[in-house]
Parts: sequence; structure tokens; C-alpha cells
Amino acid sequence: MFEGRIQDLSDDGLGVLESEGGRVYVPFAYPGDVVRVKKIKRRFGRRIARDFELVEESPLRQAPRCPHFGTCGGCLWQGLRYGEQLRLKSEIFERITGLTAEIKGSPKIWGFRNVSNFIVTNGGIGLKEYGNPLGAVDLQECLIFSKRTPEYLRALRDFLEETGLKPWNLKDKTGDLHYLQVREGKFTGEVMMNLIAHVKPSVEVLEALRDYFSFADSLYWSLKRDERNDPRGEAELVAGKPYIRERVEDIIYLIHPNSFFQTNSYALPLLLKAVEGFTDGERVLDLYSGVGTFGVWLARRGFSVEGVELNPFAVEMANRNAELNGVNAKFQVGRAEDTGIGNYDTVIVDPPRKGLKEAAELLVRSGVERAVYVSCNPKAFKLDYQNHLKSAYRVENAVLIDMFPHTPHVEAVIGLEKKGT
Repeated sequence: MFEGRIQDLSDDGLGVLESEGGRVYVPFAYPGDVVRVKKIKRRFGRRIARDFELVEESPLRQAPRCPHFGTCGGCLWQGLRYGEQLRLKSEIFERITGLTAEIKGSPKIWGFRNVSNFIVTNGGIGLKEYGNPLGAVDLQECLIFSKRTPEYLRALRDFLEETGLKPWNLKDKTGDLHYLQVREGKFTGEVMMNLIAHVKPSVEVLEALRDYFSFADSLYWSLKRDERNDPRGEAELVAGKPYIRERVEDIIYLIHPNSFFQTNSYALPLLLKAVEGFTDGERVLDLYSGVGTFGVWLARRGFSVEGVELNPFAVEMANRNAELNGVNAKFQVGRAEDTGIGNYDTVIVDPPRKGLKEAAELLVRSGVERAVYVSCNPKAFKLDYQNHLKSAYRVENAVLIDMFPHTPHVEAVIGLEKKGT
């Protein structure tokens, strides 16, 4: 047992405590806190505090609103005052990338998430425990998701009780029902419920499902064929509409269980306008275009947009979104690495967390004057820039958008200009 004062935060948002035995990382602890560490574990080469107590509070702290704070893995930074969250996100981003960037806070920091994936286990229904792969926090509410969370979870528990379906056993990897995914259109009020299960539903189960979730505008049952703890399955519409809609200012987006959509509807306009601010010319290529979130927005503002996305379903959704909004944007299936970058004025890239990697060489070899790099992983951007993009592009500016309040994560929009122009 030892105690000390947290001096810094790690790149992934853990408190850093220097001890005689070396550096210890403390979750839910912030600079200025004094903590007493009772037990540590080793994970991925780091010593992480497993059992600890707060001896003296940092002046950066605020009282967390959620009773599950400190156990639930959803909100690592809920104990930090929001202004300090923004400051520390900027500092961590600069430490990783070397770039100083303005940060824009989320217009709402409670009830902002438009999707939540509640794991259904024999130990509880809610979200995973921080640092415990076999633990789930039995939630009654989720303050960052929705005021209606108690209604959703109550309906699920009543449904399970009536049908006798077995929750997932995290240790044995057995059970019937694994996840409840809920999506909300924050500006349309529409709700989608998607139950992810390892069994096909009987007629009686489907009848109960429609009864208990009659408030849903869209109701799905997804068959999951693997044991991984992720909310993915083969989605089948059970009742209601195949999509729900979300309105982001003057754009309507269709949302399906299998489509990715930015999780913070309130901060999304800030992200879209940041991308627009770095976009120049007339012709735009939207690589990793997904469901057309950026492309449709830019097309509404007069740009001619072509998008490329590997997932055929996402491409179908993107073209539906373009048609729904009556804009000049076309999306096609393809690998970013195989895309020939022709006569475009701006290329937008929003790669997966691993970054562009070899696809970065496409930009380097192209004649495109301007690129916009969107990422929630600054380490991936740093590697892409140092290993590839730096040879052809310089950083014009960067803007951070806080899409993820109460977590260490932040979305970065980085404008790149061709060198020599």
C-alpha cells in the first residue's frame, strides 16, 4: 500500500502516479488528487491501480452525477469539471501530435448520445465495468444517453421475465440475449430498438417483443453468430419502419442498426462545419464516406461530392441520404487504398482508428491541393503524417470538437495543404 499525488494524465486519460516501484496509472483520478493505492495489476505492460481510495480531492474535480461513476466504464472523466475536460483534451492532443488546436465544447454534456449498447448479462444489464472483462454494471439510468433509459431498461427486464430468455454469461459465453441497442433521433424524437441475440425468436417471443417495445418507431431482432462482446448481428425488421431519421440543421440522415453514425447529434454540426471550413474548390472526394455524413452535408453547400466506402450497405445508405436531401453526391463501393485520386480540389478522409496507413500514399502521389483529415485517434494521425503525409503536405490548422464529454476522447479535424502552393 502506498499513496501519492496525481501529477499528470496518460494519453488515454488515466491519472499518473509516480512511486518507488515505478509509474502507476489510476483510473477515475485527476491531477491534484491524492490517492492511496492498495492493489495493482499489470495490463499491456503497465501497472494499473485496481483497488485504491481518494484521500484528497483535486481542485479540478466536480461531483459526478451518476451513481455508477467509478465502476462503469462509460465515463472516465465525469468527476472533472467540464472546462478542465476541454483543457486537458487539448493538452493531450498537443502532447501527442505537436499541434496546438482550438477546442469546441459540446452544446450538451448530458443526454447527448444518440446510441447506447446495453449488455445483457446474468450479472446485470447495462454497461461493462471498467477494467473487468467479466463484470457488468446493472444500470437503472444513463445520464449521458437519454432520460428515457429507465423506460427502455424496464421494458427489457419485463420482456426477459415473461419470455424466459437467458441473459449472456460473460464467463461461460452462453445465453440467449446479448445486447439491447437503442438509437434515438435527438431532433426527430424517433426511437429504434434492436435486440441482439444468439437464438432466433419464436412466434411467442416476437409477440411479446412487439408488446413490450410498442413505443419504438423501429424494432429489430439481430441474430448474433459469434461470442464477441460487440452489438453486431444480422438485423431483421420486426415492427415499424426500417430506418429512423435524425435531423442535423438542414440535413436529414437515415439510420439503420448496421450503419455507423456520429454518436453526439448536438455537437455534430460543429464537426460538419469544421470540415466544411477546410474544404475548398468545387470537386470533393469523400474517402471512407460511411453513410455520407460529410459528403451529403457538403453537397448541400454546393460542392460536387463523390464518395468511396468499403461497406456496401453503408454506400446504399449514403446514396439514400443523398437522394432524400436532393443533393449532388454519389457514393460507390471501393477500398480507399485502391481508389484513383483524380482531379479533385479537396479530399476528406475519416479513416478507422488504425488510420490511413498505405492509403496515405494515395494522397502523397496525387495532385490534390487540400486534404481534410478527421480522426478520434491522434496517435494514428501522427503516424500517418510523419510516415507519409508530411512529405507532401503541411498542416494548415486543426480544430478539436468534443463529441465525447466525460471521456478522454476528442474528434480532430486537421486541414492539410500541399507544399509549394
